[in-house]
Amino acid sequence: MTTPAKTHIAPGPDASVPVGGAVGHPVDRRDGRAKATGTARFSAEHHYPDLTYATLVHATIARGTITHIDTAAAAAVPGVVAVLTHLNAPRIKPPRKPNIVRDLGPDVSGTDVDYLNTDQVFWDGQPIAVVIATTSAAANEAAPLVEATYDKLPARVDFATEQKNATPAKGDLTFAGVAKKGDAEAALAAAEVSVDLRYTTPGLQHNAIEPHATVAVWDGDHLTVHDTTQSITQSRRYLAWRFGVPASHVRVHAEFLGGGFGGKFAVWPGTVIAAMAAKAVGRPVRLALTRTAVNRATGGRTASTNRIALGATRDGRLTSLIQDSITRIGSTGGQFEPTGSPARHLYGAQNMLTRQDHAVMDLMPNTWLRAPGEAIGTFALESAMDELAYELSMDPIALRMRNEPETDPTKGKKFSQRMQREAFERGAERFGWADRDPEPRSMRDGEWLVGMGTAAAFHPVLRLVADVKVRLSDDGSALVQCGFHEMGMGAATVQAQIAADALGIDYEKVRVEYGDSALPSGPMAGNSNQTATVATSVLAACAELTRKITALARRTGTTGQEPAAALRAAGTPFLEASVGSATRLGELRSQGRFLSTFLKDQRRSKAARGAQFCEVRVNADTGELRISRWLGMFDVGHIINPKTAASQLRGAVVMGIGMALSEQSLIDPRNGRTMSAGLDSYYVPVHADIPPIDVDWLDEPDRTMPLGIIGLGEVGTTGVAAAIANAVFHATGRRVRDLPITLDKVL
Repeated sequence: MTTPAKTHIAPGPDASVPVGGAVGHPVDRRDGRAKATGTARFSAEHHYPDLTYATLVHATIARGTITHIDTAAAAAVPGVVAVLTHLNAPRIKPPRKPNIVRDLGPDVSGTDVDYLNTDQVFWDGQPIAVVIATTSAAANEAAPLVEATYDKLPARVDFATEQKNATPAKGDLTFAGVAKKGDAEAALAAAEVSVDLRYTTPGLQHNAIEPHATVAVWDGDHLTVHDTTQSITQSRRYLAWRFGVPASHVRVHAEFLGGGFGGKFAVWPGTVIAAMAAKAVGRPVRLALTRTAVNRATGGRTASTNRIALGATRDGRLTSLIQDSITRIGSTGGQFEPTGSPARHLYGAQNMLTRQDHAVMDLMPNTWLRAPGEAIGTFALESAMDELAYELSMDPIALRMRNEPETDPTKGKKFSQRMQREAFERGAERFGWADRDPEPRSMRDGEWLVGMGTAAAFHPVLRLVADVKVRLSDDGSALVQCGFHEMGMGAATVQAQIAADALGIDYEKVRVEYGDSALPSGPMAGNSNQTATVATSVLAACAELTRKITALARRTGTTGQEPAAALRAAGTPFLEASVGSATRLGELRSQGRFLSTFLKDQRRSKAARGAQFCEVRVNADTGELRISRWLGMFDVGHIINPKTAASQLRGAVVMGIGMALSEQSLIDPRNGRTMSAGLDSYYVPVHADIPPIDVDWLDEPDRTMPLGIIGLGEVGTTGVAAAIANAVFHATGRRVRDLPITLDKVL
């Protein structure tokens, strides 16, 4: 028998929080102490008796067929238990086509490759074998000894070359591939003032602090995995399908996640192969990817080319807005990054056209990365708006405000809330925008050229569904159960705050269990949906529980006393209420709830918004670029926890700074190999690159959302790269349209 895994329970902190005032209180994160002291156990840190260690072997060609694979030298290394290839790996079901409604979240498979069940290679880095050994050292020593020969096929690996073969993106249930209003091209040609520009962004990699890892354990036909996943419920269903067992026989644990940023939504090869290896050797298997393996075997952000064309009257009213984007997608899968999303919603142009094409590549399929689509789209659009402002000799903020729409520009929907104007006005005053000399290269401090830039931030709102159980005990404590995720954003903390206020009890008396597929099903954690999604169900469950307590209080004569008094008077140890069910019928109901919620939310245009302000200093002689000040002012609804909210927004800005200044995934255009797979060649920002980041919010609730919540985890990344590029132009007079902004582009 395997050692049973425990559901993670987040204990209450010592901080005193007023009853009825937990929401809005800056409570410390409940997982903070465990992470700071090292007692939090991440996926690779779970130990089982007879544990073995696995290392992947990667293909060294971009496309072809494996003609021979020699494992003898690897198998001879002391401690090696097995070497699995397509010749001897267990046969499992091939991936099925994902369905957003059925899966209630992301497409759960990163690719449609049948790992180790096929001799076909689809990208350089695809796992073609796995070594299992009694020590990680033995597995790592043996893996390079596996030798493969191939029958190579022509491969599409150069994005610049393949763009001419791009075809229209279809979009999906949440994002359209094409949006059109009027005749934008004709209006552009007739415009009094226009710009027609091209912007590019490179591929990007996630590089979360915790690399992907899986510990897989079989007990008969029951599978337990500890996995670095942002989608526990979806991963459970996927693994059950692949291995041909009931979903009830699969348990997925993800108590702590050291960052995901979209890279851990899908089930990537390491998860499947770890479970396959554990089945093959009959022992638990730990497969922890190296940083290089993560960036060769799991997806990152697509590269993009964007044409932005803007036409306007001489007083700055947009008559035409066009965005043509080309992004890449893998031949075996990949996710749609809606680069045109901001262009469809930010400005009230009379005529609009946004469209997106995909170039199919023989590369690792791309996947979501924080603010997918919007991070790219706001760089291109907000840079172009700045360029148009200079063409018009107009203040960039004034241009944006002149084109504030009354209703959603593409479909005419009413906004559930829109305070873009207020964000710019308050931010400009706080940042000192009025002190900016609008003339490029006019502000100087010794050898440093000083520039100020701004950009709009935008990210749409999405809600999924969550099943929740809430229990109130006769000692006055409450337990909230939901299989949601804790990736560092304080998810358990804010749900405890919400439940405490909803039940009218002390915050310290609320416990939260999460991160386990044995709990009621939670949503995937991403697209800034989790807080609002889980809160919707927590509030519903607490309301039902309150009704039960109220009825019991009437019967026991304890009306007006604290809630647990009714339980004690009735001799009832606890009462509980649930939203959703773990049964098959419950899954069908969840699908119905998803569609109902989605359609309801679609009645109005909903988004998190903001205004980014940046000051840069560029050395006139060396081109060294430093960001000296930052302010983000956001319209993100009601804030549940100011401390965790500020942390999320600052972290998002940091990721945007990396996108702007240093990060790029380098692909060899000759063979498709990732040349920047390690942190020695992929440069993320360090502390010295980041200025003090000032963030604030309007704290105006969106009345159409639970507690007025609008997700804020991703909006902070949007607009960042454009604000920096605009500030660089103001400082130097040089316009950079191709990220990242490196020395050679500034000098």
